[in-house]
Amino acid sequence: MNESRRKVLSRPYLHPYLRPSRLAAAALVTTASLGFSAQALAEEPIKVGILHSLSGTMAISETVLKDTVEMLIEQQNEQGGLLGRQLEAVVVDPASNWPLFAERARELLAQHEVDVVFGNWTSVSRKAVLPVFEELNGLLFYPVQYEGEESSENVFYTGAAPNQQAIPAVEYLLNEVGVERWVLAGTDYVYPRTTNRILEAFLKEEHGVADDDIMINYTPFGHSDWQNIVSDIRRFGSEGKKTAVVSTINGDANVPFYTELANQGVDAADIPVVAFSVGEQELTGINTGPLVGHLAAWNYFMSVDTDENYDFIDAWIDYTGDEEAVTNDPMEAHYIGFNMWAEAVRKAGTTDVDAIKEAIIGVTVPNLTGGYAAMMPNHHITKPVLIGEIQDNGQFDVVWRTPSTVAGDAWSDYLPGSRDLIADWRAPMRCGNFNVATGSCGGSTAAEEAEAALAE
Repeated sequence: MNESRRKVLSRPYLHPYLRPSRLAAAALVTTASLGFSAQALAEEPIKVGILHSLSGTMAISETVLKDTVEMLIEQQNEQGGLLGRQLEAVVVDPASNWPLFAERARELLAQHEVDVVFGNWTSVSRKAVLPVFEELNGLLFYPVQYEGEESSENVFYTGAAPNQQAIPAVEYLLNEVGVERWVLAGTDYVYPRTTNRILEAFLKEEHGVADDDIMINYTPFGHSDWQNIVSDIRRFGSEGKKTAVVSTINGDANVPFYTELANQGVDAADIPVVAFSVGEQELTGINTGPLVGHLAAWNYFMSVDTDENYDFIDAWIDYTGDEEAVTNDPMEAHYIGFNMWAEAVRKAGTTDVDAIKEAIIGVTVPNLTGGYAAMMPNHHITKPVLIGEIQDNGQFDVVWRTPSTVAGDAWSDYLPGSRDLIADWRAPMRCGNFNVATGSCGGSTAAEEAEAALAE
């Protein structure tokens, strides 16, 4: 339960006609009550909500994130917990069902009264829960790359914004690989569609790419029949210009997609694929031999050579009891977000939601790539950008990275409706969509914008 919701014991009113014996008894009762209250507070666990799909199409990606948070909770408890209190995981399964995410979020906040929530993967699930977190004033740490165009006072975005993944990946393909034609292939929901709008504008406005050199394709969640689509990609890439696929395909649809690429002999040397939602966990279900050379853009890879990363991998293997267990980027994002939240709790001396919002801005913690992550005023963090090449052992060889960390941008510079917007949740601005051209806050909440996006 959030401490702000607890009632504070007030000093009892001393009636002038109370006898001395009754005063003494009242004093004893009051002293005992205060002592009991302090003891109860110290013993009451800090409740940590976990909102990840453990069934359905997204379970392939989200189950390990639930396990990651449980491991972090266990480690924190071994260190004495926080504020002298143990942490308790409260796990729910929204089952890859977007409306059910909102119901489970309400259950965590209103019924279980958790102090913080770590969860979600897809943007459609995040937008489904936004109104709940803003209504009930909860805290959500969101660990996955997303399309931007959002900043909520109640959400901390520890995954990549487009300028921390999609844009640098395309720039790499332009500058290092010489790509001229582009296949933007994604799952049919808000993240791929918005990200591809940003990339299409970036390619046309910044690099003069023609309409005919951009092919866009969307498929539903769980799509399995890729034969015709991969054939179309092969034809599109056979017209004399270097072609690449930028993939925002999510969940278990990636397995048959990469399998069909191999079946049709789509080689990375001819048509490389750079994926934004395929990491080490997804590759455990694929024969990676034919896929060597295809790429992924993330902010972390398991193969990163740092002591912090090796310690994390060892802890994960010990926790799972599986010598073959892999780590991935969203796991690191939860590692960063959890440690930022814990540091903010220590800094504020409380788990109160409003106090954490104030305390967490500027908090800096180690990442696993050998640097540090800082929480920015727009509720995004600083991250390095890495391009990894798939190896035959299911790991990624890092072939490129930014020289320093990149601050996440909530609003894209390449969309007309957002290029003048910034987010800053510090006083006195406290605005997620401040227009620097007009000098005014947009007014609508992230939840209202999310509901509008879901209605489209």
